[in-house]
Amino acid sequence: MTPQRSVDLIRSVAHFFTIDPAGSGADRFLETITPESIAGYIDSDEFYYLVTVENEVIIGVGAVKNPSHLYHLFIRESYQGQGIARKLWHSLVPKLTGNLITVNSTIYAVPVYEKFGFKASGPRVEQDGIAFVPMALVRTEV
Repeated sequence: MTPQRSVDLIRSVAHFFTIDPAGSGADRFLETITPESIAGYIDSDEFYYLVTVENEVIIGVGAVKNPSHLYHLFIRESYQGQGIARKLWHSLVPKLTGNLITVNSTIYAVPVYEKFGFKASGPRVEQDGIAFVPMALVRTEV
């Protein structure tokens, strides 16, 4: 799978996290989802990157940034609500270390992360053209 295909998926759902649906003002974030950036994450020891594929189409991407941050979890819009995020999450959990796991959730995805056990750890943030809720999961067993 080429990094470009992951980029295409993430950009297809960007309207869920950019303040402006067209992405205006979110240049700093959008620079982190270029083919070169994704290739760098895949090659880096600091990241663990997964894709979910169906019929040769990437339908989900997930990434962990060591040691305890869920960096990416994006599902193609037409596949949302089918348990794909949960499956990717369960595949990523073993790569997370420590008792405190963090994620910056899109406003739209807060209920999904709450189902995984995350709780908001601060108010909604609007920064660099994106909106998110910082969330954390405290694990009792590692």
